[in-house]
This record gives sequence, C-alpha cells and structure tokens, in this order.
Amino acid sequence: MNWHLLFLSLLQSFLLACGNVSLKLAMLKVPSFRWEWPVLKLYLLDYWFIFTGLFFGAATLLWMYILKLFPFSVSYPLTSFAYVFGLILAMLVFHEPVHIEKWIGVALFVIGAFLMTKK
Repeated sequence: MNWHLLFLSLLQSFLLACGNVSLKLAMLKVPSFRWEWPVLKLYLLDYWFIFTGLFFGAATLLWMYILKLFPFSVSYPLTSFAYVFGLILAMLVFHEPVHIEKWIGVALFVIGAFLMTKK
C-alpha cells in the first residue's frame, strides 16, 4: 500500500463528505427548491452553500493531483472511504441512527477498496 496515496485519498474523501454535509445543511435552510432567482439567490448567499463549493473545489483539486500521480485502478477504489466519513458525519452532525447493517456494509466497502489496491 502506498501510504502517500492512502493519506491523500482519505483527505479527498473527507472533503467530499464535508461538502455533502454542508450541502445538506444549506438545503435544510431553504424552504423549497425552485429554479427562480429569489430562491437561487438564497443559495448563493448562504454560508453553508459557499462551504459546499469550497469543500468540493478542494476535493476536486486534490483528486486531480491524485490522478496525475497514481494509477486510476488503484486511486478510484479508495474514494469509497467517503462512505465511511459520510456515515460518521451523519451520526455526528444530523444525529441519524446508524445500525449494525450499515457498519457491515461500510466495512465491506473498505475491505473491497483495500483488495482492489493490492497488486
């Protein structure tokens, strides 16, 4: 296992999960979604929506760096760590219950990611 790739992938996955959490927080503040300027302006001025763009932008730049340095067949499976971070953040931020079946599923994702990165 390339530890540099693992660290970068964990960071990139965490940024993606944080971006999705901030997007969810932004969506909770808006009364309803419509493709109309008054509603879109609420999105553009909301700090959670701005954080969403920053998180996704940083994750994309890091992903571009990872793709430049490492093989896609090794890098891409490691993005499944976003599921782990997403589950943890769902518990911590939204206080969602996470049952054992979900933890087993996430463990299988992680095991699969590690198996796919082996030579």
